[in-house]
Amino acid sequence: MSIRIEASHQIVRGRCNGHQTLVIMAKAPRPGMVKTRLARSLPPSAVTGLYRCLLDDTISLARSLDGVKVAVMCPAADREDLERTVGNAVPVVPQVGNGLAAALCSVFAHFEGADSSRIVAFNSDSPHLPTSILQAAFRLLEECDVVVGPTYDGGYYLVGARMSHPGLFTTDSMGTANALQALLTRAGALGLSVRLTDPFYDIDEAADLSRLAEELQLIPGKAPKTAKWLSEWATAGQANKGF
Repeated sequence: MSIRIEASHQIVRGRCNGHQTLVIMAKAPRPGMVKTRLARSLPPSAVTGLYRCLLDDTISLARSLDGVKVAVMCPAADREDLERTVGNAVPVVPQVGNGLAAALCSVFAHFEGADSSRIVAFNSDSPHLPTSILQAAFRLLEECDVVVGPTYDGGYYLVGARMSHPGLFTTDSMGTANALQALLTRAGALGLSVRLTDPFYDIDEAADLSRLAEELQLIPGKAPKTAKWLSEWATAGQANKGF
């Protein structure tokens, strides 16, 4: 089974038509439950504090797009905590089932149909993502079934579709270096056309956080709460002990 994939190395021009929904995949900011790989470099309380800033700035990024509905999808057990965390900024929708695969299935099953003609889900730690990539993802969905944003480590930071595709997401490769290839293989098996947005990095390891800190030193307004947290952490002399 061949996989129909075309990379998009430039922004797709033109105005998007129809309803668009941008869904942030999030968890409640509890110690030991978010950004667990960063816990090897930062104390648990610091990880949750950082995650709150990343989430807040990611929501602000999402809300900056014109004509796009924004929502948060989370584990059902996290809904109340997340609603307190985000306040009235965006609606919080509980997923059906457990794990990331179930969450992604829930996104497209929940928002497909009359509510949205194009749906894009992306990570809650992505305040540094250029808005042009999100805009391009919606536009690409006018000409393909699935759009995917690859990360440099073999995963993906974004996935979009116009409708739910049962069987597209499974638990066997989530969070692994083969996650992107596994998703593309399943898309090919389902006969779905795929376009790729530009590769980007997410915040999983200490090296990713260092890269983000350098980026936000130059452009702190890109993610102001995260930039402030990173600056205060460095000023407190903790950076040498952490990332």
